Amino acid sequence: MVAMEFGYKILMLFSILVLGKAEVYIVRVEGEPVISYKGGVDGFEATVVESDEKMDVNSEKVTSYSRHLEEKHDMLLGMLFVRGTYKKLYSYRHLINGFAVHISPEQAEILGRAPGVKSVERDWKVRRLTTHTPQFLGLPTGVWPTGGGFDKAGENIVIGFVDSGIYPHHPSFATYEEPYGPLPKYKGKCEVDPNTKRSFCNGKIIGAQHFAEAAIAAGVFNPEIDFASPLDGDGHGSHTAAIAAGNNGIPVRMHGHEFGKASGMAPRARVAVYKALYRLFGGFVADVVAAIEQAVHDGVDILNLSMSPNSPPATTKTTFLNPFDATLLSAVKAGVFVAQAAGNGGPFPKTLLSYSPWMASVAAAIDDRQYKNHLTLGNGKILPGMGLSPATHANRTFTMVAANDVLLDSSVMKYSPSDCQRPEVLHKNLVEGNILLCGYSFNFVVGTASIKKVSETAKSLGAIGFVLAVENVSPGAKFDPVPVGVPGIVITDVSKSMELIDYYKISTARDWTGRVKSFKATGSIGDGLIPILHKSAPQVALFSARGPNIKDYSFQDADLLKPDILAPGSLIWAAWALNGTDEPNYLGEGFAMISGTSMAAPHIAGIAALIKQKHPHWSPAAIKSALMTTSTTLDRAERPIQAQVYSGSETVTLVPATPFDYGSGHVNPRAALNPGLIFDAGYEDYLGFLCTIPGIDAQEIKNYTNSQCNYTLGHPSNLNTPSITISHLVGTQTVTRTVTNVAAEETYVITARMAPAVAIETNPPAMTLRPSASRKFTVTLTVRSVTGSYSFGEVLMKGSRGHRVRIPVVAMGYDR
Repeated sequence: MVAMEFGYKILMLFSILVLGKAEVYIVRVEGEPVISYKGGVDGFEATVVESDEKMDVNSEKVTSYSRHLEEKHDMLLGMLFVRGTYKKLYSYRHLINGFAVHISPEQAEILGRAPGVKSVERDWKVRRLTTHTPQFLGLPTGVWPTGGGFDKAGENIVIGFVDSGIYPHHPSFATYEEPYGPLPKYKGKCEVDPNTKRSFCNGKIIGAQHFAEAAIAAGVFNPEIDFASPLDGDGHGSHTAAIAAGNNGIPVRMHGHEFGKASGMAPRARVAVYKALYRLFGGFVADVVAAIEQAVHDGVDILNLSMSPNSPPATTKTTFLNPFDATLLSAVKAGVFVAQAAGNGGPFPKTLLSYSPWMASVAAAIDDRQYKNHLTLGNGKILPGMGLSPATHANRTFTMVAANDVLLDSSVMKYSPSDCQRPEVLHKNLVEGNILLCGYSFNFVVGTASIKKVSETAKSLGAIGFVLAVENVSPGAKFDPVPVGVPGIVITDVSKSMELIDYYKISTARDWTGRVKSFKATGSIGDGLIPILHKSAPQVALFSARGPNIKDYSFQDADLLKPDILAPGSLIWAAWALNGTDEPNYLGEGFAMISGTSMAAPHIAGIAALIKQKHPHWSPAAIKSALMTTSTTLDRAERPIQAQVYSGSETVTLVPATPFDYGSGHVNPRAALNPGLIFDAGYEDYLGFLCTIPGIDAQEIKNYTNSQCNYTLGHPSNLNTPSITISHLVGTQTVTRTVTNVAAEETYVITARMAPAVAIETNPPAMTLRPSASRKFTVTLTVRSVTGSYSFGEVLMKGSRGHRVRIPVVAMGYDR
């Protein structure tokens, strides 16, 4: 003991001398967090709960042990460092045991060598993964009536959003219909707007807090734009919350046109806001972990994460073990279902940013609604394009004038006038009553130019409308339809833009200096406000991240399928923050139509809330299983789902989708409420999975989970998930699955099919299960030929009462 105290004094002396630039570190220390503390510390009772029980966070034993952990954190820092040389940002006590601290790299080294410290990891960043869908998914007719209608869909279920905050005054979150009563199971608090002194909560919004200590310590937090409150300064958080739980039947009005009525998947669910993402810099894991800790402590049922770490910390040996994933493992242990966006790095392989089996990783689909428009030229040619706008006057054509031909003087060329972002550099008399022809440049990709601004320029100059021609496609360009108040169209096909430009050149007379003598090119813009519904939906969106999943930072393939499921994520109408600045095309608007796996994840979070409402005691794994096994791999025309990919450099084409694109398939909410069988798993199963992965020692797992490797699964693919993946199949391998019957007694016939390179067999061929009974079955895979690529297949279980349970099978054969 004397030696230890002497050691601490030496460390303290050294700490006075450290002068390095301070950074945020996440530190984990020995000792069980509240979620898994089984007792053993004198004076503190066990706080661990059974898997389907909610922790009583206000109980004396929880608050007492939680206080004890925080005191230990403070004591450790106080013994090592002189007061004022460090700043503790958070104590993590409920899901992991540790803290976030702002210290120098030298102090971090000292901390890493201190007794009782398991790991010291430098904080890293996270990013956002940026309404017709209730109808597309069949909720109003097939799901909401079973729970009492839309006005009861999601009743008393709390969905937590770790995101960019919320705009609380939006009608999607109002309580003017049927007021909400108190919900004693939820213990969260409501911050007050520092400017208006009004609470961010209203009954629908049941909790609202913000987390920015790491962002402040990093010196990137600006209270003027980022808001030191739960207020959404971005728009992303309001959008995701409205997709999952926004009120039903909210008119989406912009520029005098109604685009339909918006609704969340679970319109009666409560919204709990944990703001940890910010407009300009995204967020930091230290803040996100604190937000997740708080959400689980407060008692949320569902957690939506429409974001992911920019890159996982390479300090751990596997993608499944880091402070972020370990915190979420504890959240699932506490009975919270977690939906996470899969990532927007598609269509390239191994771009997933959601790896672990305890989360539902959600890929993004294009639904059946498309907005198209056309430009009719004076020579009779019709050019297709994109324009969410009204038409020019019927049966009339209008003169077209190019921005570069109507400049006030040549000196304004420095402003890139062809972008049509600055009306003051264009000649109003020449534009008025005509169609303004503009050019799409890289400025639109980086966000310094916007289609909204083009429409405002056209309107302020009295133009009848505008055309934005894409002459070359910049890397990163995405052409989403943007609602505008004047007739307008973007010609996205470069060859069609060149046809327009050639017609304009031929039709425009110029003098010897190049100045226009007369504008003779004419055209008319069609009506782009009416959506076209097509049967080739759903399709996997181009940007949606793809598998295979990886188990480490050498990008070695994991024996675990990701993504898990596909949900709508392209061109989703939902609430927006009036002060939201994330999308320049929606500045100052109340709604936005945007795309990303960020939009897909809250679809799954909201549908999971409906399942939780119907089956309150189901585990997160059971809910995930119900979603996956009932999903579909066929589109509306009963053909296999297709995926968007690049053909050549920038051309988009369609190919047959695989489980690496869509996981188990596209979500089917109606079937998910009544899946027949479930593949259940809990904390011990996930622990067994971790303990089975080659190359990870038991000590590292203990460091992150506070649990011993008491058993393994033999092979990672034996984890009881509703999918089977063997990344390195040699000879023959048999995997085991256990199903539990959640319906009446039923007999299931089991069949399987697989691509020819791998043989597949199941045993037994049939089984009868009584209510709540569980049965094991095996799937045996054998290499027939080594092709150097993955083979795909499925196991299908058809029930005598009509249930249909399907799981994808993925394997790559090797000769040794």
